[in-house]
Amino acid sequence: MRRLLTASLALVALLLAAPAAATQAPPRPAAPGDIHVIEVTGLVDRVVADFVSDALDGAARRDAQAVVVQLDTSGVIVDDDRFDALLDTMARSAVPVTVWVGPSGSQAKGRSARLVHAVAVRGIAPGADIDDAPDDILQAPTLGDFIVDLDGRTAGGHTFETSVVVQGPGQDPRRTPTVQIRFEKLGLVPRLLHTASSPSVAYVLLVLGLALVVFELYTAGVGVAAATGAVCLVLASFGLVELPTRPWAAALVAFGLFGYAVDVQAGAPRAWTGIGTVALAAGTVRLYDGYSPSLLVMVLVVAGTALFMVAGMPSMVRARFSTPTIGRESMVGELGEALASVDPEGTVEVRGAPWRARTNRSTPIAAGDRVRVVAIDGLLLEVEPEAGGARDYRKL
Repeated sequence: MRRLLTASLALVALLLAAPAAATQAPPRPAAPGDIHVIEVTGLVDRVVADFVSDALDGAARRDAQAVVVQLDTSGVIVDDDRFDALLDTMARSAVPVTVWVGPSGSQAKGRSARLVHAVAVRGIAPGADIDDAPDDILQAPTLGDFIVDLDGRTAGGHTFETSVVVQGPGQDPRRTPTVQIRFEKLGLVPRLLHTASSPSVAYVLLVLGLALVVFELYTAGVGVAAATGAVCLVLASFGLVELPTRPWAAALVAFGLFGYAVDVQAGAPRAWTGIGTVALAAGTVRLYDGYSPSLLVMVLVVAGTALFMVAGMPSMVRARFSTPTIGRESMVGELGEALASVDPEGTVEVRGAPWRARTNRSTPIAAGDRVRVVAIDGLLLEVEPEAGGARDYRKL
């Protein structure tokens, strides 16, 4: 009896499951590969070229269906061999490569337009611009529209499957994407180096780095300005090497800052301020061959540097090294202590405040030695060693 009951229950379960199995939807076919989107903006430099090559390799490893290069660039600054190698990599990629120039306002100018002509399927957003745009280019307002419109098109022997036509009740037929989109962007450090290769950014970093070094020299701080300036100069050097920089123009920019520094030392704007301004302006205008910082950036940097060096720096130096000016001449004859070696210039402490100081080359003063103020020249104290120096007549 127990065996009969068990068999009956098994038969009932089988009969109940049969209709459900009969009505179950057939398994869905494997979805096509993802679409990888590579964002390329700014000038095409070595960082961008390496990024595109690595992204294509990654797309192949992940069995992507296609790679879309979202392009907005005004030129190419890598050499011809490296750029030809990039075009060859795109042409030989295991994953078909397409290019969309967008969104509106984007461009592909100069040699960068070859990236558009190197692929079989390409698109452009309204308001974008391509040098010698192909006749068969797709008009796609958005990246999503371009990806949807790839459906049914062929590149590298591969037919894209990116969308299907759907129609809801009372609605017109429309296409909807059937693929996942994976965005590829530069990492933090490569993005920083790529940004430093911009003409405007490299120029600003160069002037800012030099100005911070001058500031550190004349304010005798704890090194924060110098360290920041050094970082700026390192990034600027990377950008200037990548860009078609004229070395003599970069030297003119540095000479301009030197001219300002001479008059900061003197305590008032004089001839060197004019020389520095002319050198800075000339170096700025002629810094690159074929490129230039934006006009607004050039005007702001030249004018801002002149204002900072003529007005800002002397004020900060006085605040850092001076006591109130009223009765400052009475400091002649005061004793103090050398905070750093004075040979022939250095820093001393008098009346509890640090001062830039100068001594005779024949009588260098070591750090920690006692000094006597013998004269004041602008922002500099003329000092001599206490031992063997002239004694203040007021203390006789």
